[in-house]
Amino acid sequence: MFVLGLPYAILHGGYLGLFLIIFAAVVCCYTGKILIACLYEENEDGETVRVRDSYVDIANACCAPRFPKLGGRIVNVAQIIELVMTCILYVVVSGNLMYNSFPSLPVSQKSWSIIATAVLLPCAFLKNLKSVSKFSLLCTLAHFVINILVIAYCLSRARDWAWDKVKFYIDVKKFPISIGIIVFSYTSQIFLPSLEGNMHNPKEFHCMMNWTHIAACILKGLFALVAYLTWADETKEVITDNLPSTIRAVVNLFLVSKALLSYPLPFFAAVEVLERSLFQEGARAFFPNCYGGDGRLKSWGLTLRCALVIFTLLMAIYVPHFALLMGLTGSLTGAGLCFLLPSLFHLKLLWRKLQWHHVFFDVSIFVIGSICSISGFIHSLEGLIEAFRYNIED
Repeated sequence: MFVLGLPYAILHGGYLGLFLIIFAAVVCCYTGKILIACLYEENEDGETVRVRDSYVDIANACCAPRFPKLGGRIVNVAQIIELVMTCILYVVVSGNLMYNSFPSLPVSQKSWSIIATAVLLPCAFLKNLKSVSKFSLLCTLAHFVINILVIAYCLSRARDWAWDKVKFYIDVKKFPISIGIIVFSYTSQIFLPSLEGNMHNPKEFHCMMNWTHIAACILKGLFALVAYLTWADETKEVITDNLPSTIRAVVNLFLVSKALLSYPLPFFAAVEVLERSLFQEGARAFFPNCYGGDGRLKSWGLTLRCALVIFTLLMAIYVPHFALLMGLTGSLTGAGLCFLLPSLFHLKLLWRKLQWHHVFFDVSIFVIGSICSISGFIHSLEGLIEAFRYNIED
């Protein structure tokens, strides 16, 4: 979904933006691999065995023995922020797309967001990933249609592509926001331990990571470049807003469908993290279990789920700036979960076994990631403050 913001990153970064799309793919692929390496240790026979199951387990192992639960809680907070912000972005983009598709209707962007949230309320009743996967399948089909329509239109205007507009310099104030957008489009680390654990042949994990990141890098780079060449300096935060009104309405309807169908996965994941960390840790839980003895969700637990859906709506209404919100999230939690924590955990848990070039890569990623994260966070926050101060629309 967030590929729609990549042409906006090229607008402010030019060729450096394209380089960062490639660089982010390489780094995210590497940190994904070292994160999975932290799940394993050698036993007495010298065999590598899986001793941890999740990102939280890795974090707790790094903070043990002094603070055995601190690392897990930090990761849980980061995961919840990342997942809830993703849900908020889906509501924001739904309202934005519907408003720009039907500008003649007397319905504001905030009203469209409210309508979208009304459609999403049944997500509170989701019980398992099986039901979520059906929405994800439909989401994938919508994604193919959107890509074909946007790329076809851009190719039809290939004669007018503005190659001279692709810059070798960057907009120092706005480019850090683009870094957050690019990073956020690659975030997958929180799902990798579970994914690797469910593979029929976990030994193929590295091969899978290589090919998926190569494919993602090529597709994202081409999409961002082709879309930017078509509209150049007129490129908007959500690239489909640049399409002619007739095509835009069709594409945006598919995009809204995709956004609504994408919402259940991060919502369900956020609910699982919240329930596991706050309600289901036995005597250590902060609150009583939200499930009854028969496994059914209690009424107050359902109310809390509905409240989470409403919270995403309120945030979407009061912070309706897609690119800035995406840049803020990518800089705050995306960089932390994708760059900083995996490299830090790798150094802590496997220090004695690492070769010098692995240490160099880990330290470099941590330092560069920290600089990009802080810079992107500050500039995204400044952009949001400026947008509110001067009442700037998307």
